[in-house]
Amino acid sequence: MELNKLDLFSIRLIAPEIILISIALILILLDLVIKRKETIAFVGVLGTLTAAYVNYKLCAMGWTGSTLLGMFAFDGYANFFKLIFYINIILTIFISLRYMVLEEASFGEYYSLILFATSGMMFMASAVDLIVLYVGLELMALSTYILVGITRRQVRSNEAALKYFFLGAFSSAFLLYGISLTYGLTGTTNLKEIASALQNLNLLENPILFLGMILVIAAFGFKIALVPFHMWAPDAYEGAPTSITSFMSIGPKAAAFAALGRVLFDAFGPMHVQWSSILIPLSVITMAAGNIIAIAQTNIKRMLAYSSIAHAGYALLGIIAGTHGGLSSMMNYMAIYAFMNIGAFAVVIMLRSKGFRGEELTDYEGLAKSHPAASALMLIFMFSLTGIPPTAGFIAKFYIFMEAINAGYTPLVIIAVIFSAISAFFYLRVVMYMYMKEPKAHVTLSTSPAIFLTIAVTAAVTLILGLFPSLLVELAKMSIAGF
Repeated sequence: MELNKLDLFSIRLIAPEIILISIALILILLDLVIKRKETIAFVGVLGTLTAAYVNYKLCAMGWTGSTLLGMFAFDGYANFFKLIFYINIILTIFISLRYMVLEEASFGEYYSLILFATSGMMFMASAVDLIVLYVGLELMALSTYILVGITRRQVRSNEAALKYFFLGAFSSAFLLYGISLTYGLTGTTNLKEIASALQNLNLLENPILFLGMILVIAAFGFKIALVPFHMWAPDAYEGAPTSITSFMSIGPKAAAFAALGRVLFDAFGPMHVQWSSILIPLSVITMAAGNIIAIAQTNIKRMLAYSSIAHAGYALLGIIAGTHGGLSSMMNYMAIYAFMNIGAFAVVIMLRSKGFRGEELTDYEGLAKSHPAASALMLIFMFSLTGIPPTAGFIAKFYIFMEAINAGYTPLVIIAVIFSAISAFFYLRVVMYMYMKEPKAHVTLSTSPAIFLTIAVTAAVTLILGLFPSLLVELAKMSIAGF
């Protein structure tokens, strides 16, 4: 049902965010009285499921509209990304339980910060006003900076957090400057009203507005890790706890894509020619740098960092297309990427044990002989990241490439296919090390029911969506209808 226009401050539409923030605050208090961090993690999962259920019930009842004086939208587009965020929280907590104990950093605030960061992502996905968007981005970013450096006794973690923080401060400054220029010319921070002002005030050719749009794109380019705004990603991914590397490779990236899509389509929609001319070279150099530099990596977390950069270049094709089909293919891509990437990092975490990090490529030598099941699962995720059928990664690339071709960007798709073929070298190199080399040392897997469940679910979804893609494709199309 459509909300009454007078219902400006409806609590109902922001109930999931309120629940998530409330649970995060409760976890901080529980940490003072409960010694078992597993209990705190369980409460975090329960709170996330509660927020997801409330979100689902609101959708099932047909609630749509905006609140907070029209600055926060509750629609299918935002809810699709929120589903990704909920899954990201739960799977991250599952892979963290044993791993954070091994890292000697099992702190209660760890789970609270994950919820705070995700609530910021949810505000970003629903923001239809640049001010709310900025507030959500900062809540997400500040929480993530702390999570990257939470293993405070490790120098590499401290270094990663500092680099991430300082470069993140620059991106925030770019965003604020871009917002101020846009507001100065249009007199509003509401996305729809900005689009109206662009046409009514004849601002489409205004160079100052163009500069403001460039600064906004640069700010989101940092969060997405587009080249040349990617400098933080390899060090942050390597230095952060692997569970947080997994978390930030999904959540912040998906939130930034959600916000970028909404800003460019809703606010700067009349300037599609201008912003697509900026995004096209960014996409090309991002795919090039991500795939080529990944070849030289021997640390698997750094390799997956550059892989993440390359995938951002592919996903950007959906936005460049400038159509609702392109936007839904980007949403489809981010959902699939979440499962296959979390699964890959979960296998990396399984190799972590006392005195053995399991992060170097040589650590995977002969793994298929000692642990065939773990190797088979890693093979599924590597195949999916490469885009080999019948995995979901192939479906993600197929749909986004087809939408870009339909929009007239065939040369760009050809470039993307070439770099996708190049990516097979470093993904399949992991498979080669597992299946075609002799083991140098015995590797003990750190298994637990939670991490086993995570890997089983992510592998199953990766294969199911590869065989039955309509399940997700139709959901993305339904979510974008009325956007």
